[in-house]
Amino acid sequence: MARIRHKHLFLITSILATLLCSSCSFSGDKNAKKDRKEHVKRDLANIKEEGVLRVITSYSSTSYFLYRGQAMGYEYDLLKRFAKHLDVKLEISVSNDIDVMFQQLNEGKVDMIAHAITITNSRKEIVAFSDYLYLTHQVLVQRKPENWRKLSWSALQASLIHDPIELIGDTVSVTATSSYMARLANLSEEIGGVIHIDTLTGELSTDRIIEMVANGEIKYTVADDNIANISASYYPELDVRVPISFSQRVAWALRPQSAELQQELNSWLKTMKDGVAYYAIYNKYFKNTRDFRRRENSELYSLNHNNISPYDDLIKAGADSLAWDWRLMAAMVFQESKFNPDLESWAGAKGIMQLMPRTAERFGVTDRSDPKQSIRAGTEILKLLWNRFEEIPDSIQRIKFTMAAYNCGYGHVADARNLAHEEGLDMYRWDENVEESILKLSYPEFYNKSNIQYGYVRGVEPYTYVRQVFDRFANYSHFIEKEVSEEEAFVKK
Repeated sequence: MARIRHKHLFLITSILATLLCSSCSFSGDKNAKKDRKEHVKRDLANIKEEGVLRVITSYSSTSYFLYRGQAMGYEYDLLKRFAKHLDVKLEISVSNDIDVMFQQLNEGKVDMIAHAITITNSRKEIVAFSDYLYLTHQVLVQRKPENWRKLSWSALQASLIHDPIELIGDTVSVTATSSYMARLANLSEEIGGVIHIDTLTGELSTDRIIEMVANGEIKYTVADDNIANISASYYPELDVRVPISFSQRVAWALRPQSAELQQELNSWLKTMKDGVAYYAIYNKYFKNTRDFRRRENSELYSLNHNNISPYDDLIKAGADSLAWDWRLMAAMVFQESKFNPDLESWAGAKGIMQLMPRTAERFGVTDRSDPKQSIRAGTEILKLLWNRFEEIPDSIQRIKFTMAAYNCGYGHVADARNLAHEEGLDMYRWDENVEESILKLSYPEFYNKSNIQYGYVRGVEPYTYVRQVFDRFANYSHFIEKEVSEEEAFVKK
């Protein structure tokens, strides 16, 4: 694991100066920052016109992660609901470095930072904030002695820090531009002593740094109490009881020019807080210690393993035979069955690839609940469909036609292509062309046309199917590394 660490002995004045500079370091002097911001003209109306909300968040155990093939996280769950409220598509990028987040926001690459950002006066000079999401306070994260279970209560207490003043002359590890570092600077002034600060790379998430304390890689760190407490439920060797700050507000960040988006977000947050869903989401990720421990122990948790499902090897073999990215194939399998080999639909489709009885018989499947047989047959079907779309020049579009045909049948997709051509749309492009035509085949004035051979189809199903598979693939791409084949590795050499 790559990380950058430099130990510094900070005097109070130099710390505060450094923090002030670091909060603006990504944008140069204030005039240059102001000039650049003024050129970013993107607010709520632009987002709705384009139909895309671009957000950056962190890859962590509470914000955004993958578990059992499903994207999850406090920020992610709220973002999905907010994007739905705006009736736009959610486009997520990931970084654990706050400087990178601020840079991408103020350069207009994203519309919002959905991350647990503590509201500070220095940050308010750079970005605008939403109404606060929740209140928290910072705590010291420390490790109990190796034999802590065998120690008497008094001996255990004697081995731990109980008051921040005991940190004088000791070392605490935090990321350089975090609010935790600012708090340590203020704490040093308050207690009239020097705290040595070990600065870590901004790429490390708070929960990863907490894990480093648990593993003995670093001695102390600082974290928000809700993150510290949920982590300590998995690492009982940690003590997170010592507060080092008063209550602080945690919010999302926007560009100062995005006043309409800020107003809409705040209005939506108020509505959410008036209901139960908001608090259910918070409790799900910060209070439910049993589910947190279950995820941490699972091989299907992306923060600890590069796995999506129990059937990754079978999926990879099928994807290789199609020359597809295996994560895309996995996203499709999830869409079919959520990796449940015993799932049976109302129409009689069964198994991990949802095969109908006659289809299974045709492809030699004797047990549709057998993932190996199901994925083999599903891959063969995809190959046949892929070959029938050989005239589609763009490979991504060809994959989308293939998936749509897998969902609703080749004949219906062929009808939709003919309808698209008749209406002056591009019959070689699924996105915003044939996908729109297949929606029309749910209505008599279209499916009764003389050039439509296969009649009615519930077009919203393939339309939604393809979109959801590719949305899920985008999530998988954030968390799961693409395995490079031997041929690709040879070409790279």
